[in-house]
Amino acid sequence: MSLTEAEFPCADYDFTPHWFAHRGVRQHYLDEGAGAPVLMLHGNPSWSYMWRDLVRELRARHRCVVPDHIGMGLSDRPGESVYPYTASCRLADLERLVEHLVAEHGLPDRGWTLIGHDWGGVIGMAWARRRPEWLSRIVMLNSAAFPLPAGARLPWYLRLIRGGGRPPAWFVHRTNAFVLAAARLGVTSPLPAPVRRAYAAPYRGRQRRLAVVRFIQDIPLAPTDPAWPLIDVGPVEDPKMTSLPLLVCWGGRDPVFDHRFLAEWMRRFPAAEVRLFPYAGHFVQEDARDEVIACVRDFLGCPPERQS
Repeated sequence: MSLTEAEFPCADYDFTPHWFAHRGVRQHYLDEGAGAPVLMLHGNPSWSYMWRDLVRELRARHRCVVPDHIGMGLSDRPGESVYPYTASCRLADLERLVEHLVAEHGLPDRGWTLIGHDWGGVIGMAWARRRPEWLSRIVMLNSAAFPLPAGARLPWYLRLIRGGGRPPAWFVHRTNAFVLAAARLGVTSPLPAPVRRAYAAPYRGRQRRLAVVRFIQDIPLAPTDPAWPLIDVGPVEDPKMTSLPLLVCWGGRDPVFDHRFLAEWMRRFPAAEVRLFPYAGHFVQEDARDEVIACVRDFLGCPPERQS
């Protein structure tokens, strides 16, 4: 099962859809603009909609590639007998998609900018560490790409859902409460109602929320967890990674990725350019929209887009 934009028309998501099939499972992605490629990866529970403003800002001078993870956004919702919904599979999805775009759609294998948020940071950095020579720079919003920093702990509600207890996971799968709560609690300034509806729209219906549950249950906390290889990178980053310019745009009032995660980014990447927005939440690109866009635009060396 996949969704169509007609099912939830969003006035501010007026992009041309593209599709790539992974063994019969279709992944939706945006491919907007021309120029050096910029890869934007969303997390959970979100979708490519979160990057809409940044795509509009950058596409005049960059080629913006923005996928929806399988089971999210406009991508297909296969059953678990077809697709296992693990982070490792999502990393493989990303590798296949990018290789397809390079081989078949004229994108280069050099000069990429990676932009990640939440799980998009985990998956994106795992991809980047495998192919650092493909990248020219990295932008990270509230995210992690390493084990929990010392003293950090998952919020109680994520621990309950992740722990495999049937009632909490069942509730997240059965209702849209987790997605709706994220759209409200992930920001410090209330989103307009149409924007909240757009964030939640792809997850209306129990059969459309499996990926949301599985992402929570896949959070890696120990070496025995299936997703641990994506973050098991040792205490020090490879010089090939630390030599890449890195911009960190951080919401200071994130209930999950707190100051300890930001400190770990800074420890691992001492030369990183850090922009802290103290009153922004998890969705820093919403709470500090104009500031984040300006930071990314400057980091990429783009002049402001002229308003028509």
